Amino acid sequence: MTTKQESIPLVQVQHLSHRYTKDWAIRDINLELDGNKIVGLLGSNGAGKSTMMNIICGVLNQTEGRVLINGHDINRNSVEAKKQIGFLPQKPPLHTDLTVEEYLEFTANLRLVERKEVKRAVEEAMQKCAITHFRKRLIKNLSGGYQQRVGIAQAIIHNPKFIVLDEPTNGLDPNQILEIRNLIKEIAKERVVLLSTHILQEVEAMCHEIIMIELGEFVFKGTMEEFSNSLESNTLTLLFKEGEPLPTDKELLQIEGVKELQEEGGRSLKVIYDPLKQVKQSIIKESVERGWQLEEIYKERINPDEIFKHFSKDAYLKMESRKMKETNL
Repeated sequence: MTTKQESIPLVQVQHLSHRYTKDWAIRDINLELDGNKIVGLLGSNGAGKSTMMNIICGVLNQTEGRVLINGHDINRNSVEAKKQIGFLPQKPPLHTDLTVEEYLEFTANLRLVERKEVKRAVEEAMQKCAITHFRKRLIKNLSGGYQQRVGIAQAIIHNPKFIVLDEPTNGLDPNQILEIRNLIKEIAKERVVLLSTHILQEVEAMCHEIIMIELGEFVFKGTMEEFSNSLESNTLTLLFKEGEPLPTDKELLQIEGVKELQEEGGRSLKVIYDPLKQVKQSIIKESVERGWQLEEIYKERINPDEIFKHFSKDAYLKMESRKMKETNL
């Protein structure tokens, strides 16, 4: 039998808004997170990602709305709420003159881990983050990648159910990025991870779901597949059989809905078309009737960077439209 406590989402963000001066940094944010997964928080620089994360983690008090972690209000019952949160800011809060072991013991005590459990918690965190062999090393003498591992270790030392990571691979080399990605995937097998980034490759490589924020408001929530399919492509690629004559530009441009042609070289052509027309079916029909020997036809996938730009631009256009309406009132 499911109890009320078990049925509520781990993270509930309700009508969250905050402003530093007269302008809103985030506005009416609503979000629920639960399960074992990685959720990517996308957005341009200054979109409101850090403000939102700082409020959710109890670092900053919001102007409006509330945050519940496992049913505990982050403002009214902050100790119980923060027991469930592990946070790695963009700049890891490391005391670099301590050894790895000393620092993790210090953070375990800060996180109210029971005294008799501190040693075990430190060992477990070092093992999960593969830094046990550096336990006696001063943190300042570690590479950037291993310092990030120490930062992640402090975020999981108290075994929280919710982990928030702000740009965790920022400034790392390609090998270090791969290692940190694999570590985050392992951590997410037992927890909800909210991962902030503006790098789409990070999202594609790790995340089960995406949230995109621009100008302090959500502009997209869904899976990576839904994100990739949120804009319809207007480009078809055509591949023709070797040794057979190709259709002429005139023949293709006569097909209703074909707007432009781009030669790819060899036996490949790209067709820019009107998505409102049944162009793919028309090309296949013409190919059969004219004997073009069409071997393959497929819709081009829109680059995720272009989708990101579309949502960003759309957010700015909506903001400008609201400002104009307010000015005219």
